[in-house]
Amino acid sequence: MSEHPLNNFLSLYSDSLKRLALNDSGFVFDPMTGQSFTVNPCGLELLKLMQKQKDVELINHQILAEFDITAEILERDFLEFSEQLRRYLK
Repeated sequence: MSEHPLNNFLSLYSDSLKRLALNDSGFVFDPMTGQSFTVNPCGLELLKLMQKQKDVELINHQILAEFDITAEILERDFLEFSEQLRRYLK
C-alpha cells in the first residue's frame, strides 16, 4: 500500500465511512450520529470508493478515469473533503 497521507485517514475512519448510508442523489446519512449532508456526483463516487478501498492511489486512479478532473485538483479536493468528513465522523 502506498504511503499517501490520506491512507492514514482511510485507515482511521474506515468503520465510520462504511456505516454511512448513501443514495444516488448524493444524500449521505450517518445512522450513528444522525448527521446528514449532500455531496456532488464526484463526492458521491469518492465516498463509495472510500467505503470499499483503503488505498488512495487506487481511488485517485478510478476518479481520474471517470471524471474530467486533473490530478492536482483531485488531490486538493480529496484533502479538503477528508477534512470536512473528519468533522462529521467524530
